[in-house]
Amino acid sequence: MIIGVPKEIKNNEFRVGMTPGGVREFVAHGHSVLVEKAAGEGSSFSDDEYIAAGAELVGTPDEVFARAEMIVKVKEPQAVEISRLRPGQILYTYLHLAPDLAQTQGLIKSGAVCIAYETVELPNRSLPLLAPMSEVAGRMAAQVGATYLQKPFGGRGVLMGGVPGVLPAKVVVLGGGVVGTNAAYVAMGMGADVTIMDVNLDRLRYLDEIWGNRIRTLYSSKHNIEEAVYAADLVIGAVLLPGAKTPYLVTADMLPKMKRGSVVVDVSVDQGGCIETTHATTHADPTYFVDGVLHYGVANMPGAVPNTSTMALTNATLRYGLAIADKGWKQAVLDDAALAKGVNVLDGKITYKPVADAHGMNYSPLEKLL
Repeated sequence: MIIGVPKEIKNNEFRVGMTPGGVREFVAHGHSVLVEKAAGEGSSFSDDEYIAAGAELVGTPDEVFARAEMIVKVKEPQAVEISRLRPGQILYTYLHLAPDLAQTQGLIKSGAVCIAYETVELPNRSLPLLAPMSEVAGRMAAQVGATYLQKPFGGRGVLMGGVPGVLPAKVVVLGGGVVGTNAAYVAMGMGADVTIMDVNLDRLRYLDEIWGNRIRTLYSSKHNIEEAVYAADLVIGAVLLPGAKTPYLVTADMLPKMKRGSVVVDVSVDQGGCIETTHATTHADPTYFVDGVLHYGVANMPGAVPNTSTMALTNATLRYGLAIADKGWKQAVLDDAALAKGVNVLDGKITYKPVADAHGMNYSPLEKLL
């Protein structure tokens, strides 16, 4: 199979769909890999490294899309990239379609086979291709929150760990999954007073067992959320419903009761956000205020640490990508129920129910199309 790796064009996105090491694995399996020139520079991978791994350098994205049978990316395709897709071509990347009607309509029109990293789901309900970026984003959320709590950046002027005689920052993490756990881990390491909230009591028990009284666990009821958020210096949104739009846990009418200069970092923004007043921002213009509360809504947080992120992502996506290339996408998804859940759009039809539900569109079960 011919694999294409274009340069990412989303605002301030420096990651790339495959490392030189990943290219070497595809080549070893007998496939050809086309890499757009300078695609890896943002992640500190040179063209020479891709050539040494066996890739063919291609000068333009048009040529990558025109020649490749499978496109391997990081972020959802932008409008110009969607226009380059063709019927039957495989698109293997993060999509996050539930809050993005325009992209959904574009992919339906393209006729491409669209496989979303974020909805590949194992029998234990874990998300192996979302996990590495969730780990990065969760750890970054605490770092970012600490930065924006500083007064020159618009925050309250609170130090995460406090100092002797002065209380540390109060950090509330909404969601105890991969993002939330990693956010709490780093915030706790900074010395903050951390409360992590979830509706899954078994998950809260697990977090309590591994961390004990180093953090607080709290059931995520409306009453508890309000009390915790009103007292918080930093709120980290880490809620995920796989492939679906995120519900609002912090509503607009709650903001006037929050501390002036408090910070919200909504990592779930790429699925619509769990804070009602959050909208997607970019690394170039990451923050804004609503009712005196500083909002950070960058939808591609891991793009700020692209070397780490690209290596972590390729580690996770490589296995499934090789299966698609070795067997063809149809046999690969027939052989692997987890990968089958990643197919969101096929032959102009939505094959992932939460996406269809989010847009009020028709849902076509994948097994019927196969």
